[in-house]
Amino acid sequence: MFRNTAAIYLHLVGPLWGKKSGASLTRCLHQTLAMAKRLPARRLDGIDHNPWVEFGKLASEADVVNLGQGFPDFPPPDFAVEAFQHAVSRDFMLNQYTKAFGYPPLTKILASFFGKFLGQVIDPLKNVLVTVGAYGALFTAFQALVDVGDEVIIIEPFFDCYEPMTLMAGGRPVFVSLKPCPTQDRELDSSSNWQLDPTELASKFTSRTKALILNTPNNPLGKVFSRAELELVASLCQQHDVVCITDEVYQWLVYDGYQHISIASLPGMWERTLTVGSAGKTFSVTGWKVGWVLGPDSLLKHLRTVHQNSVYHCPTQGQAAVAQCFEQEQMLFGQPSSYFAQLPQAIQHNRDHMIRSLQSVGLRPVIPQGSYFLITDISDFKSKMPDLPGAADEPYDRRFVKWMIKNKGLVAIPVSVFYSVPHRKLFDHYIRFCFMKDESTLQAMDQKLQMWKDELRP
Repeated sequence: MFRNTAAIYLHLVGPLWGKKSGASLTRCLHQTLAMAKRLPARRLDGIDHNPWVEFGKLASEADVVNLGQGFPDFPPPDFAVEAFQHAVSRDFMLNQYTKAFGYPPLTKILASFFGKFLGQVIDPLKNVLVTVGAYGALFTAFQALVDVGDEVIIIEPFFDCYEPMTLMAGGRPVFVSLKPCPTQDRELDSSSNWQLDPTELASKFTSRTKALILNTPNNPLGKVFSRAELELVASLCQQHDVVCITDEVYQWLVYDGYQHISIASLPGMWERTLTVGSAGKTFSVTGWKVGWVLGPDSLLKHLRTVHQNSVYHCPTQGQAAVAQCFEQEQMLFGQPSSYFAQLPQAIQHNRDHMIRSLQSVGLRPVIPQGSYFLITDISDFKSKMPDLPGAADEPYDRRFVKWMIKNKGLVAIPVSVFYSVPHRKLFDHYIRFCFMKDESTLQAMDQKLQMWKDELRP
């Protein structure tokens, strides 16, 4: 470093020697040394690229149907809108700070509501933390628990923030992939056919393993982990004294009679599990950015330390609205009028609609058991159109999505962005679509696909 600094100094200052330039010389030296300092923190190395920024920009530049990003483009339920209006207009004190770790009526209803599902008596003060969305809950968890050199097991495909959050905390991501089981020729695959190899998963645990991140239902695959699969994960976490961070934001969006099971409800797992949830996904209000994390005080106390020294406090009005939404759902839970019953029925209809439509142009969807998303196999296109424009090392699915946006007017997300770099080329024949959309959006999709279908006719 000293040699480089000296070289810069001589290069810039040398011509000024012998001149009456003391002040200029001092300023020049100061500016040179300042410029020689590294500006960004090293924890940002390699994580500056974000696929949502890139493909969001592409989606905004053309007349396209955006089926890429995961948000509803239909109104929230009336009771949610009314709850937010009530929070904004009725009590002026909701314009002020509330408790740092959560608005008390919200932490109380979250404790009551989820305590039944997890088989725990949840303390609203010790076992609940309200965060700025599920993203905030995840970031807080990684910052609180992952130290330099710690290993974090990430199941692929994974929601893309898990890897950079691990790296920013100084941890080392360790990847293990769900792999599709063979299907009969031309039979549609199902997300339930994508399985972990128990031996491979066990081999990823070492003395340095600090945490495992689980996402069920999974984004982008839509897989709902079975009880047997969760018991395998739980057994290994207990055997190796590993924390499980479980992202369950899509827990109410499960289809075809499948059942969501929280790993924290399994014997011996509450004590080592952080369960992350999202009001945005629960009540179709992603812009509210209200999330939470549930867990034992022995873990949550460390998350509270991060929270109080970063965001400290989440917007009060949004929390008040979410509390009122949960109070209604608690009264209606299990009844046909419950939003948690009505929403998955409606969205399953959307899913089935999209599956039929995508098949019409030769795409082969993988039927999801849950979430907002499905992935579709583009292998046939990869064999017919292998030389799409793009960089030599760019995964095929990225090139295909860019081609599809430009030529077919449909936006999707390449599935390779949900994989670690070494594994991207192995899974670059899938793209992800979001079916959490209004009927008018699906009709617009159908029009684009019909035009595509017409072009395929001889």
